[in-house]
Amino acid sequence: MTAQNAFYAQSGGVTAVINASACGVLETARQHPGHIRQVYAGRHGIIGALTEDLIDTSLEPVDAISALRYSPSGAFGSCRYKLKGLDENRAEYSRLIEVFRAHDIRYFFYNGGGDSADTCLKVSQLGAALGYPVQAIHIPKTVDNDLPMTDTCPGFGSVAKYVAVSIREAGFDVASMAKTSTKVFVMEVMGRHAGWIAAAGGLAHEAAEDAPHLILFPEITFDEEAFLERVDVCVRTHGYCAIVVSEGIKNAAGQFVAEAGTRDAFGHAQLGGVAPVVAQLVKDRLKYKYHWAVADYLQRAARHIASKTDVEQAYAVGKHGVELAIAGKNAVMATIVRTADEPYQWTVGEVDLAKVANVERKMPRDYITPDGYGITPACRRYLKPLIHGEDYPPYHDGLPQYVKLQNIAVPKKLAAAFKVS
Repeated sequence: MTAQNAFYAQSGGVTAVINASACGVLETARQHPGHIRQVYAGRHGIIGALTEDLIDTSLEPVDAISALRYSPSGAFGSCRYKLKGLDENRAEYSRLIEVFRAHDIRYFFYNGGGDSADTCLKVSQLGAALGYPVQAIHIPKTVDNDLPMTDTCPGFGSVAKYVAVSIREAGFDVASMAKTSTKVFVMEVMGRHAGWIAAAGGLAHEAAEDAPHLILFPEITFDEEAFLERVDVCVRTHGYCAIVVSEGIKNAAGQFVAEAGTRDAFGHAQLGGVAPVVAQLVKDRLKYKYHWAVADYLQRAARHIASKTDVEQAYAVGKHGVELAIAGKNAVMATIVRTADEPYQWTVGEVDLAKVANVERKMPRDYITPDGYGITPACRRYLKPLIHGEDYPPYHDGLPQYVKLQNIAVPKKLAAAFKVS
């Protein structure tokens, strides 16, 4: 078989370790020149393929590719751009195949979450239909940890570590000042429909007085009265109350508590910040002094405190994705397979994309305490090993040193431009 080219792209919200997956893809591909000649990256994700804006990763030196392992965010640029269904917009998929054909691309590595899994599957299907087969391999990534058929999603473990550490440290701060100052602290974390990130905050709660005292999950309907009663009891008992709230909590009517009324590129409701809403409720009803914080991008960008487990798994799925392609696999996702809890052991596996695309994994009810405000021992056993270990980046003058790639463009071969709507 003649060696052919590969296309790699990063999709959706970036993470502290998505570049570790890129490192796994690129280093492994370079070890198999008999199968993969060049790896082209999409500038700003799939948009790079549609607009024929490709990056020649072969021009990056070995040490720069290696440095991706400890650099956060998306080295090639990511995007929130959802390709519509084949019947709705066949032109976009046809354009992808046209670009792949022009650049002799036969391998497609798409690094992202649920929407990118769906795109990856459709590219595989259309390539075959148009007489230009493309081996499409999905490399999992999402801080939300909501992809099915994998023990965890690379990116989640590091966010989980950040959240658990942050609420523990904030808890110490608030407890020390609660006598005369703040009595309620609310920390908002990501999680539109699944409460995995919020649950991770519960790892810091090892004794009754420890933060967080309450966790608000998207899977549990937000009950104002019950919540306020719990906050009041907590303050009276411990002197303060620390709360972790997921951005996606809903009221009894099924509405997001903090919906902003707008939609993102994927059609998802834009959430406007639930922490200030919850904190204001506490002030209005209980009159306690409060502070709130929104972790936002900080939680997913914090490579300086990344989980070693997460870094290793992110690299492993990138490496395994290439190995799957070389083995002739198509329309599959690389997965993390847990083989033991204590000590934690794992390996890599694979699953058909048809079982992953458009399927969202939420928190199991038995991972949430019966009262709806904490995590169970089963959840703790699941989460604990995912935040284990430190994998610090190199530092210089007190700051972490991260790589910035050259990202040199591949010359275009198609005369016609393609406008992304």
